[in-house]
Amino acid sequence: MTETHKRNVSLKRRLFDVLEDGAPQSLGSRLTNAFLVVLIVINVAVVILETVEDLAVRHHTLFLIIDTISVTIFSIEYLARLWVADLHAPLRGLGGFKARLRYAFQPAAIIDLLAILPFYLAAFGSPVDLRFLRMFRLVRFLKLTRYSPGIRSLVTAIASERRAIGGSLIIMAGMVLTAASILHIIEGEAQPEAFGSIPESMWWAVATLTTVGYGDVVPITPLGKLVGGFVMVFGFGMFAIPVGIVATAFAHEIHQRDFVVTWGMVARVPLFEDLSAAEIAEVMKLLHAQSFGPGQIIAHAGDPAHSMYFIASGDVRILLPTKQVELAEGAFFGEMAVLRKARRSATIIATSRCNLLVLDAADLQGMFHQRPEIAERIRAVAVRRMGEEIVTPGGDLATEELDSDQDGK
Repeated sequence: MTETHKRNVSLKRRLFDVLEDGAPQSLGSRLTNAFLVVLIVINVAVVILETVEDLAVRHHTLFLIIDTISVTIFSIEYLARLWVADLHAPLRGLGGFKARLRYAFQPAAIIDLLAILPFYLAAFGSPVDLRFLRMFRLVRFLKLTRYSPGIRSLVTAIASERRAIGGSLIIMAGMVLTAASILHIIEGEAQPEAFGSIPESMWWAVATLTTVGYGDVVPITPLGKLVGGFVMVFGFGMFAIPVGIVATAFAHEIHQRDFVVTWGMVARVPLFEDLSAAEIAEVMKLLHAQSFGPGQIIAHAGDPAHSMYFIASGDVRILLPTKQVELAEGAFFGEMAVLRKARRSATIIATSRCNLLVLDAADLQGMFHQRPEIAERIRAVAVRRMGEEIVTPGGDLATEELDSDQDGK
């Protein structure tokens, strides 16, 4: 490998660490994200203000300069993300061109492209209406989803409850059709212009079930009013169902993890870096996450062991009776106390801002049986730690438990 190639690889890795949220949250990454968020907000404000004719005329040059600078920065960002796309865990084995092509069709990359496309279409004389192109620049607002863990958690919550939400939407559609059909029968002759057909009646049904009640279409017969009252009452309950499902799932998602477990976080752990995309996806389902600030205690000596930990970013210190051990990104600890149902032999403290991937005891046992090669790697590390007296006998690691675990497979 030539010196130039080494520098390019190093630059590519640093750029990936700055741009992608799977990397540790370094100062450069936080500043870059903050700058891009501010730029997106400024762009959205400019698009809104341009619709005010007086402001558009007076500040046309300023708005054009802001748009040009923004598109230049967003274009560089888009190309940079394409360049480092083959470093993403699920795309790593595809090769440069295929990885970038696959990345280009992911939702986040499509949003990035749509954010800059209107500018270039207008610059090259596109026949598309310029007013439409200007309004289409509001797509840049969607870029904020990349920088918001809360939005990503909400998307995850909706995805996890998609079947329940889909079922409630089917029930709601059925209620709309039923209400529209009944009112068509009752009010069809009295108000043929509003309830003359089921499709025409559906406008009233939607407005009533959603409790909006515009008032432009209302039943006038006594029976129609009675049915309308029942539909309003049912609307309160039925349209609250999907809201409740999403709210519950979102609250569970927020309480379950302090940060979002991503492909990059899992793939950066050396223990998992050789797994395929499908295998990493399976591992992700088993992990949840916790964050600790500098000086916070992760586990106390003598505590029951319920989980093992992988360090996604940051550093921890293990306080043993006779020495202290420093562990950094990619290391893991606490596995054997979990397997033997023992208590912690050491106190573990975060020495910097630390993001940990947590694997519960039952899931660890399952992974050991499903992934023997991972179990073997953990065993090798454990044996080495025992040889270095990193863990005291009867503590987190013991060769007896390692051997019995291997025999149990």
